[in-house]
Amino acid sequence: MKVLQLLAIGVALSVAARSAGAQVGHEPGHSPYHDIHKGHTITATFGHIAGGGGRFGIAPHDGNSYGIRYDIRAGSAVQMGLGFSRANLQRLIVDPFVTLATRTTGPVDQTVSFAEVNILLNLTGGKSWHRLAPFFGGSLGLAFPSGTPADTSGFEFGHRFYLAPNIGTRIFITDRLHLRAEARATFWKIKYPPSFQQEPKEEPGTPDKPNAVISDGRVSEWTSTPWLQIGLGFAL
Repeated sequence: MKVLQLLAIGVALSVAARSAGAQVGHEPGHSPYHDIHKGHTITATFGHIAGGGGRFGIAPHDGNSYGIRYDIRAGSAVQMGLGFSRANLQRLIVDPFVTLATRTTGPVDQTVSFAEVNILLNLTGGKSWHRLAPFFGGSLGLAFPSGTPADTSGFEFGHRFYLAPNIGTRIFITDRLHLRAEARATFWKIKYPPSFQQEPKEEPGTPDKPNAVISDGRVSEWTSTPWLQIGLGFAL
Protein backbone atom coordinates (compact mmCIF):
# COMPACT_ATOMS: atom_id res chain seq x y z
CA MET A 1 0.00 0.00 0.00
CA LYS A 2 2.82 2.42 0.86
CA VAL A 3 4.44 1.67 -2.51
CA LEU A 4 1.20 2.53 -4.34
CA GLN A 5 0.86 5.75 -2.34
CA LEU A 6 4.43 6.76 -3.20
CA LEU A 7 3.80 6.04 -6.89
CA ALA A 8 0.60 8.10 -6.82
CA ILE A 9 2.44 11.00 -5.18
CA GLY A 10 5.24 10.75 -7.78
CA VAL A 11 2.79 10.81 -10.69
CA ALA A 12 0.96 13.78 -9.18
CA LEU A 13 4.21 15.71 -8.76
CA SER A 14 5.26 14.92 -12.33
CA VAL A 15 1.95 16.14 -13.75
CA ALA A 16 2.16 19.32 -11.64
CA ALA A 17 5.70 20.02 -12.86
CA ARG A 18 4.71 19.59 -16.53
CA SER A 19 1.73 21.88 -16.00
CA ALA A 20 3.90 24.58 -14.40
CA GLY A 21 6.47 24.32 -17.21
CA ALA A 22 3.78 24.77 -19.84
CA GLN A 23 2.55 27.91 -18.10
CA VAL A 24 6.04 29.50 -17.99
CA GLY A 25 6.83 28.94 -21.69
CA HIS A 26 4.94 29.77 -24.89
CA GLU A 27 2.72 27.52 -26.92
CA PRO A 28 4.44 26.82 -30.28
CA GLY A 29 1.72 28.63 -32.20
CA HIS A 30 1.98 31.74 -30.01
CA SER A 31 5.75 32.08 -29.53
CA PRO A 32 7.22 35.52 -30.41
CA TYR A 33 10.26 33.75 -31.89
CA HIS A 34 10.36 32.35 -35.43
CA ASP A 35 13.22 30.59 -37.21
CA ILE A 36 15.00 32.65 -39.86
CA HIS A 37 15.12 30.78 -43.14
CA LYS A 38 18.53 29.18 -43.70
CA GLY A 39 20.40 29.44 -46.98
CA HIS A 40 20.75 32.18 -49.58
CA THR A 41 19.08 35.60 -49.71
CA ILE A 42 18.86 38.19 -52.49
CA THR A 43 18.02 41.78 -51.51
CA ALA A 44 17.29 44.79 -53.72
CA THR A 45 18.38 48.02 -52.00
CA PHE A 46 17.70 51.73 -52.31
CA GLY A 47 19.46 54.38 -50.26
CA HIS A 48 20.60 57.94 -49.71
CA ILE A 49 24.20 59.06 -49.22
CA ALA A 50 24.72 62.30 -47.31
CA GLY A 51 27.91 63.85 -45.94
CA GLY A 52 29.78 66.99 -46.90
CA GLY A 53 32.48 65.72 -49.25
CA GLY A 54 35.37 66.59 -46.94
CA ARG A 55 36.64 69.99 -45.84
CA PHE A 56 36.21 71.47 -49.35
CA GLY A 57 33.16 69.51 -50.49
CA ILE A 58 34.95 68.07 -53.55
CA ALA A 59 34.54 64.36 -52.75
CA PRO A 60 31.35 62.74 -54.08
CA HIS A 61 28.39 62.97 -51.69
CA ASP A 62 24.69 63.86 -51.45
CA GLY A 63 22.62 61.60 -53.68
CA ASN A 64 20.63 58.39 -54.04
CA SER A 65 21.90 54.84 -54.49
CA TYR A 66 20.45 51.57 -55.72
CA GLY A 67 21.89 48.08 -55.72
CA ILE A 68 21.68 44.40 -54.92
CA ARG A 69 23.22 42.16 -52.29
CA TYR A 70 23.63 38.42 -51.88
CA ASP A 71 23.87 36.85 -48.41
CA ILE A 72 24.29 33.38 -46.98
CA ARG A 73 23.84 32.27 -43.37
CA ALA A 74 27.20 30.93 -42.19
CA GLY A 75 25.85 30.10 -38.72
CA SER A 76 22.84 30.63 -36.52
CA ALA A 77 23.79 34.26 -35.88
CA VAL A 78 26.43 35.04 -38.53
CA GLN A 79 25.63 36.02 -42.10
CA MET A 80 28.11 36.84 -44.88
CA GLY A 81 27.58 38.31 -48.32
CA LEU A 82 28.50 40.44 -51.30
CA GLY A 83 27.00 43.76 -52.38
CA PHE A 84 27.04 46.03 -55.41
CA SER A 85 25.58 49.54 -55.51
CA ARG A 86 25.58 52.52 -57.83
CA ALA A 87 25.02 56.08 -56.64
CA ASN A 88 24.26 59.31 -58.49
CA LEU A 89 26.10 61.88 -56.37
CA GLN A 90 27.26 65.48 -56.49
CA ARG A 91 30.46 67.34 -55.64
CA LEU A 92 31.98 70.81 -55.76
CA ILE A 93 34.98 71.89 -57.83
CA VAL A 94 37.77 73.96 -56.31
CA ASP A 95 40.09 75.71 -58.81
CA PRO A 96 43.36 76.66 -57.06
CA PHE A 97 44.59 78.83 -59.95
CA VAL A 98 41.96 81.61 -60.02
CA THR A 99 40.79 84.40 -57.75
CA LEU A 100 39.30 83.56 -54.36
CA ALA A 101 35.86 84.85 -55.38
CA THR A 102 35.62 82.40 -58.30
CA ARG A 103 37.50 79.50 -56.72
CA THR A 104 34.55 77.23 -55.85
CA THR A 105 31.94 76.19 -58.42
CA GLY A 106 29.28 73.50 -58.68
CA PRO A 107 27.85 71.21 -57.65
CA VAL A 108 28.47 68.85 -60.56
CA ASP A 109 27.26 65.27 -60.98
CA GLN A 110 29.48 62.27 -60.33
CA THR A 111 28.49 58.61 -60.43
CA VAL A 112 30.14 56.17 -58.01
CA SER A 113 29.92 52.36 -58.05
CA PHE A 114 30.50 50.35 -54.86
CA ALA A 115 31.57 46.69 -54.58
CA GLU A 116 31.86 45.19 -51.09
CA VAL A 117 31.98 42.15 -48.84
CA ASN A 118 29.71 42.12 -45.79
CA ILE A 119 29.52 40.38 -42.45
CA LEU A 120 26.45 40.59 -40.23
CA LEU A 121 25.59 39.40 -36.72
CA ASN A 122 21.92 38.76 -35.95
CA LEU A 123 21.28 39.94 -32.40
CA THR A 124 18.44 37.43 -31.98
CA GLY A 125 20.53 34.52 -33.22
CA GLY A 126 18.86 32.28 -35.77
CA LYS A 127 15.38 33.57 -34.94
CA SER A 128 13.30 36.72 -35.35
CA TRP A 129 11.44 38.29 -32.43
CA HIS A 130 7.91 39.43 -33.21
CA ARG A 131 9.03 39.29 -36.89
CA LEU A 132 11.97 41.64 -36.13
CA ALA A 133 15.62 40.62 -36.54
CA PRO A 134 17.98 43.45 -35.46
CA PHE A 135 21.64 43.23 -36.50
CA PHE A 136 24.97 44.97 -36.58
CA GLY A 137 27.87 44.35 -38.90
CA GLY A 138 30.41 45.86 -41.25
CA SER A 139 31.36 46.15 -44.91
CA LEU A 140 34.73 46.43 -46.63
CA GLY A 141 34.60 47.69 -50.19
CA LEU A 142 36.04 49.58 -53.12
CA ALA A 143 34.48 52.67 -54.71
CA PHE A 144 34.79 53.33 -58.47
CA PRO A 145 33.94 56.96 -59.39
CA SER A 146 33.25 58.36 -62.83
CA GLY A 147 35.41 61.20 -64.14
CA THR A 148 34.68 64.92 -63.86
CA PRO A 149 36.34 66.63 -66.88
CA ALA A 150 35.33 70.07 -65.57
CA ASP A 151 37.80 69.72 -62.68
CA THR A 152 41.24 70.85 -63.93
CA SER A 153 42.83 71.17 -60.47
CA GLY A 154 44.42 67.72 -60.53
CA PHE A 155 42.10 66.33 -57.87
CA GLU A 156 40.81 62.81 -58.46
CA PHE A 157 38.78 60.84 -55.97
CA GLY A 158 40.15 57.65 -57.53
CA HIS A 159 39.45 54.04 -56.65
CA ARG A 160 38.97 54.26 -52.93
CA PHE A 161 38.80 51.54 -50.27
CA TYR A 162 36.19 52.14 -47.60
CA LEU A 163 35.01 50.65 -44.32
CA ALA A 164 31.34 50.86 -43.35
CA PRO A 165 30.14 49.70 -39.90
CA ASN A 166 26.35 49.44 -39.81
CA ILE A 167 23.29 48.68 -37.71
CA GLY A 168 19.75 47.87 -38.73
CA THR A 169 16.89 45.43 -38.63
CA ARG A 170 14.90 43.13 -40.86
CA ILE A 171 11.12 42.95 -40.71
CA PHE A 172 9.81 39.57 -41.86
CA ILE A 173 6.59 39.74 -43.85
CA THR A 174 6.66 35.98 -44.42
CA ASP A 175 9.25 33.32 -43.61
CA ARG A 176 11.03 34.13 -46.90
CA LEU A 177 10.16 37.77 -47.64
CA HIS A 178 11.44 40.65 -45.52
CA LEU A 179 11.99 44.40 -45.46
CA ARG A 180 15.44 45.65 -44.47
CA ALA A 181 16.52 48.99 -42.96
CA GLU A 182 20.17 49.88 -42.37
CA ALA A 183 22.21 52.88 -41.24
CA ARG A 184 25.91 52.92 -42.00
CA ALA A 185 28.89 55.26 -41.68
CA THR A 186 31.21 55.02 -44.68
CA PHE A 187 34.84 55.88 -43.89
CA TRP A 188 37.28 56.69 -46.71
CA LYS A 189 40.41 58.77 -47.18
CA ILE A 190 40.56 61.86 -49.41
CA LYS A 191 43.89 62.96 -50.89
CA TYR A 192 44.34 66.50 -52.23
CA PRO A 193 46.60 67.42 -55.20
CA PRO A 194 49.86 69.42 -54.88
CA SER A 195 48.18 72.36 -56.67
CA PHE A 196 46.12 72.99 -53.52
CA GLN A 197 49.29 74.13 -51.72
CA GLN A 198 50.30 76.60 -54.44
CA GLU A 199 49.43 80.29 -54.52
CA PRO A 200 46.84 81.17 -57.21
CA LYS A 201 48.41 82.96 -60.15
CA GLU A 202 45.49 85.37 -60.45
CA GLU A 203 45.51 86.35 -56.74
CA PRO A 204 48.67 85.24 -54.92
CA GLY A 205 48.88 85.77 -51.20
CA THR A 206 51.76 86.66 -48.90
CA PRO A 207 53.77 84.55 -46.45
CA ASP A 208 51.72 86.04 -43.62
CA LYS A 209 48.39 85.70 -45.45
CA PRO A 210 48.56 82.89 -48.02
CA ASN A 211 45.76 82.36 -50.54
CA ALA A 212 46.54 78.73 -51.33
CA VAL A 213 43.65 76.33 -50.90
CA ILE A 214 45.69 74.41 -48.30
CA SER A 215 48.09 76.42 -46.16
CA ASP A 216 48.22 74.17 -43.09
CA GLY A 217 49.91 71.15 -44.68
CA ARG A 218 46.87 68.86 -44.33
CA VAL A 219 46.94 67.24 -47.76
CA SER A 220 44.69 64.28 -46.84
CA GLU A 221 41.85 63.48 -44.46
CA TRP A 222 39.55 60.65 -43.37
CA THR A 223 35.87 61.43 -43.69
CA SER A 224 32.70 59.70 -42.52
CA THR A 225 29.81 59.70 -44.96
CA PRO A 226 26.34 58.65 -43.66
CA TRP A 227 24.50 56.15 -45.87
CA LEU A 228 20.92 55.05 -45.18
CA GLN A 229 19.51 52.02 -47.01
CA ILE A 230 16.20 50.21 -47.25
CA GLY A 231 15.63 46.97 -49.11
CA LEU A 232 13.35 44.11 -50.01
CA GLY A 233 14.85 40.66 -49.52
CA PHE A 234 13.82 37.15 -50.52
CA ALA A 235 15.25 33.88 -49.19
CA LEU A 236 15.85 31.36 -51.98
